[in-house]
Amino acid sequence: MAHPTQLGFQDAASPVMEELLHFHDHALMIVFLISTLVLYIIIAMVSTKLTNKYILDSQEIEIVWTVLPAVILVMIALPSLRILYLMDEINDPHLTIKAMGHQWYWSYEYTDYENLGFDSYMIPTQDLNPGQFRLLETDHRMVVPMESPIRVLVSAEDVLHSWAVPSLGVKMDAVPGRLNQTAFIASRPGVFYGQCSEICGANHSFMPIVVEAVPLEHFENWSSLMLEDA
Repeated sequence: MAHPTQLGFQDAASPVMEELLHFHDHALMIVFLISTLVLYIIIAMVSTKLTNKYILDSQEIEIVWTVLPAVILVMIALPSLRILYLMDEINDPHLTIKAMGHQWYWSYEYTDYENLGFDSYMIPTQDLNPGQFRLLETDHRMVVPMESPIRVLVSAEDVLHSWAVPSLGVKMDAVPGRLNQTAFIASRPGVFYGQCSEICGANHSFMPIVVEAVPLEHFENWSSLMLEDA
């Protein structure tokens, strides 16, 4: 869960998000080094009147400032492509959930069960219990088993939406008439919050997403209770 004045990402709750955090730190260090070098060169040029004739016309320097940026781009591109393919891989999911975006709420359908589905609405501020987060809590959470590959099929019924949970490293557009899919593995138990990340109308900021990861035994008990209520 993000907190006020937080500058970085939320703590990773899935292997893909851990990879994204490592890549972010890797790219940021390269940016810092480049910025430091450029700042040093600017200060050196401004603060001295001396001129080196070998710098004014040097084949070696031209080779360096051509090859070095190319090497840096490769150092950024290769891990980026690796993570891109990792995010696209869906191997033998243990559970498939269909998330449907509406104006302005989400509905979830557990397709591996015959009759397990529900709508998830934001809890109004006046109905919140102590300790619950304003504009983020929902009346029904999407409960998933931890340490299990979960496939999420994302679509919309009316306009464009986007199903996003930052701590799980998941963000997928919900497009009417199109079924997109994404996957994640919750590596630890917890409650993870997200919101619609596509401007979808007047109540765009009032359709939160809450994913609760629990041990498998607790998930089986929850699903049994939900099926009995249905």
